[in-house]
Amino acid sequence: MALSKLLAASLIIVSFFLLHLTEAYQSVAPPQTIEASLNKQIDCNGACSYRCSKASRQRLCKRACGTCCKRCNCVPPGTSGNQQLCPCYYNQTTHGGRRKCP
Repeated sequence: MALSKLLAASLIIVSFFLLHLTEAYQSVAPPQTIEASLNKQIDCNGACSYRCSKASRQRLCKRACGTCCKRCNCVPPGTSGNQQLCPCYYNQTTHGGRRKCP
């Protein structure tokens, strides 16, 4: 009987300790996602200039990228691909159903 009470008390103490650790971790290290970083305004001109630096039609690429960047506040890294890292950027389409953002 005394052993079961001791076990129950220790389980309660351990659960409170784990709860405290998880709360402390969340307050110190919030998750860093692309959506969380949307609060900061990015430099669309610089990001799109780099994104379109290897495009054959740079002016067209920069115009489309700039529009997408202003709407989504996100430009995928690199000169091509990686669009899944910016879901809003990835999901922009033209009236014809093609991807709008380079």
